[in-house]
Formats: sequence, structure tokens, C-alpha cells
Amino acid sequence: MIESSSQSKVVFVGERQVVPSCLISAIEAIRLILEGCEAYLAHVINTEKVNLTLEEIPVVRDFPEMFPDDLLGLPPNREVDFTIETIPGVAPISIAPYRMAPVEWQELKKQVEELLGKGFIRPSTSPWGEPMLFAKKKDGSMRLCVDFRQLNRVTMKIKYPLPRIDNLLDQLKGATIFSKIDLRSGYWQLRIAEKDIPKITFRTRYGHYEFLVMPFGLTNAPVVFMALMNCTFHEYLDQFVIVFIDDILVYSRSMEEHE
Repeated sequence: MIESSSQSKVVFVGERQVVPSCLISAIEAIRLILEGCEAYLAHVINTEKVNLTLEEIPVVRDFPEMFPDDLLGLPPNREVDFTIETIPGVAPISIAPYRMAPVEWQELKKQVEELLGKGFIRPSTSPWGEPMLFAKKKDGSMRLCVDFRQLNRVTMKIKYPLPRIDNLLDQLKGATIFSKIDLRSGYWQLRIAEKDIPKITFRTRYGHYEFLVMPFGLTNAPVVFMALMNCTFHEYLDQFVIVFIDDILVYSRSMEEHE
């Protein structure tokens, strides 16, 4: 209240915001941290999950032919084939098979027969040949791998840049709806150039085989596959699609836009 010399009174009425005692300003928090106080960042999220079957996901239900349970054969011919350019004058690399436990031999025979059945490999008489080994997956199963280290050392590297993760995340500003797609056996969806098939061979006690599709472990495999994905999704990149090798993220600001 203000009272003037003429005895008139002016009354100001307002509300004072009461700040809870448990809250402090950002400036005060920074000051306390600089003085040596320990700080903890708590992130509260909703952990409720909705488990949907594949049949309940509209895009899977409407396009079932695009979501097979497994790859049944060789991929179609594409604009890009995987090639291996080796250093000039390099002799074929041939390494004897590694020693394996009996249980690994059984698993090797099983997986080789599966690859033959799908047409991903074929018997070979190539002078090249790398050994096989197993890598254990998170679920305890064994992934069949070829030790391509010697071949990679004499392979000419492709200079194709992979996207920066921070640049990809910047594209998600304002997005609230996301769909993540992980390709099934993505590398096996790219054929090997016919002239380079003899270089991608492996030796086993059951025979000598060569890959017709791109296997894991080759030095240029990630960048070649990244180039293929960029070519495939070119018109959608930076609009509503992010691609990193075989991972695809579709993002939108609303459910209506997403659908």
C-alpha cells in the first residue's frame, strides 16, 4: 500500500509464487557443483510396454511378402555387386582349417548344409581359402565366421564415409513417433561379383566352398552395404528416414504423418 501526501491510498494486490524448498535454480546448481558438491541426474520414463504380435503391426500385415521368416535363396541382381580389389601381384591366400572341438564340427556341418541349401555358397576349386571359426551370440548359439584377416590385409580399402551418429540424431528433432527396421541377414542380400567369388572361399574338413553372397568379416563390407542402402533410400533420406548400414529408422512428428 502506498499513501500520498493528500491522504489518498493506492493498494497493489498480487500473488507471490511459492517455490518448493526442494527445488533450486540452475545457476545455484552450477555453483554448488563448482564448489565440489556431488550431482546426480535422474531421468524418469514410462516403462510400460505394449507387446504386439507381427499380425497386429499394420505394415507387416499389409505386406507379408516383405517380411519372410527367412531368406530362401539368392538375392536379385542389383545395381551394386560386392567386389574385392587386391593389391597388384598378390598371390592367392590359402590357410589350413583351424582345430575345432567335436561339437563345433557338428555345428559346422549343419550350418554349411543350410548355406548350401539356400544357394549362398557352392563347392569350390579355388586356390584361395581361409579357415572357419565360431563366434558365440548373445543367445548362446554359434555364428559361423570366416577368418578373412589375411585377405583384408591385401584388399584395397574403399573410401566411403559412414554417417556421423550425431548428425543422424540431429534429424530427429521434433519427431515423436518412430519405427525401427532391422534387415534380416542384410549382408546376404548383396551378391558377390562373379570375378571375385574365388577369393571369398573357406576350407573345412567337409570340403572347400565359396560364397555367392557377401559374408561378414570383409573389410569393405560395411561401406559397400551403406552405399547400397543410401542408393535405395536416397529420395527419403533427411525427410523421414535414417539409415545406418542395415538399421533403418522411420520418424514422424505425429501418428497421422507416420501412417
